[in-house]
Amino acid sequence: MELKPGYKQTEAGIVPADWIDSTVGELITFEGGSQPDKRHFRQSWRSGYIRLIQIRDYKSDKYETYVPSILVRRFCDENDIMVGRYGPPVFQILKGISGAYNVALIKATPKMQLNKKYAYYFLSQDSLFKFVDKLSQRSSGQTGVDLKELRAYPFPLPPTQAEQEAIAEALSDTDALIESLNKLIAKKRQIKQGAMQELLTGQRRLPGFSGEWESKRLGEFGNCLRGVSYKGDSDLFEHDTNQTKRLLRSNNVQMAMVVENDLQFVHQDCVSDIQILKPRDVLICMANGSKDLVGKAGLFYINDGFDYTFGAFMGCFRTDPTLANQNFVFYLFQTEGYRNHINNLLAGSSINNLRPSSIESLEFHAPGLSEQTAIATILGDMDTELAALESRLAKARHIKQGMMQELLTGRIRLV
Repeated sequence: MELKPGYKQTEAGIVPADWIDSTVGELITFEGGSQPDKRHFRQSWRSGYIRLIQIRDYKSDKYETYVPSILVRRFCDENDIMVGRYGPPVFQILKGISGAYNVALIKATPKMQLNKKYAYYFLSQDSLFKFVDKLSQRSSGQTGVDLKELRAYPFPLPPTQAEQEAIAEALSDTDALIESLNKLIAKKRQIKQGAMQELLTGQRRLPGFSGEWESKRLGEFGNCLRGVSYKGDSDLFEHDTNQTKRLLRSNNVQMAMVVENDLQFVHQDCVSDIQILKPRDVLICMANGSKDLVGKAGLFYINDGFDYTFGAFMGCFRTDPTLANQNFVFYLFQTEGYRNHINNLLAGSSINNLRPSSIESLEFHAPGLSEQTAIATILGDMDTELAALESRLAKARHIKQGMMQELLTGRIRLV
């Protein structure tokens, strides 16, 4: 392929002719953390102690650990670029954390000729993550970052700090948009949770409705079905055929919705008519190795012409629309009362497994059908707004990935 004027072919691909051929190791130094003796760990801060940053706790204070400052020699602050060394997933690129850091983290420090923000975005590329992850998977021992290979990775560098800064600022502006959308979505989700708590318990009544709510069990509004059993070696197929049904599993329930990621395809002879999902069925994870995932539920509303069913570790609650509003019932699966019901069922048991009767026994108070519909309409409008924001967020992330591919290879020049 003929090169455009002003460009050259390098190990990193086609880049501007004036960009400097370099490697990650020539531009960035890596410094591993230390692991103090666990006898000195504390779960709360005291004078002379510092937080020990570990991969599992950098997003949460659930596992916060403090150690005597005198025992550690590796520190990071919120402006440092930190790399997760072990996994999966390996090569998590972190910012905004501060404290001492342990052996599972590496501090990446750019050299003087490299803008720190530019270094952060270069290390955050999907292509570099896939490269490191692929190397890690070849390892016969613990998966982790191969620093020798990482240092040898080609790093074409814009020749001036001004161009590096311009690229970094453009990507930073996109990050700011993504962050603002994340915060707005989180706020809207909080508002929805508050509305659900008030509307689904009768704490707040809608105009035009009065009267007492009745105590009900979920089984009075419909029934819970268990999923299909099949033999993995003979009943599963790699794609759709005229003899298969699409099979949904726990990973297909995300954010209270049913998604089509990583589908399986099961022979139709394994599936009864009643196990074919209908619009507004609630798909439920009935068994899982993690108790936190047992009971998670999502609304099925896929209409693409294919028949969908669900696996043996799943369940489906099917509401009778003459007895209750289907969307109102679905929102009950998102309440704190439902989660507490599941936790109580699993408490003290080593088997994380629900029965259909476990779901049908959920007790709650419910209004008449017309008030259920009005409540479901308000919550549905909130979901529509959230879906629009999620779509904007996905688009912004896609745009950022495209920008990174164009700007970090010099296909688009800003200076």
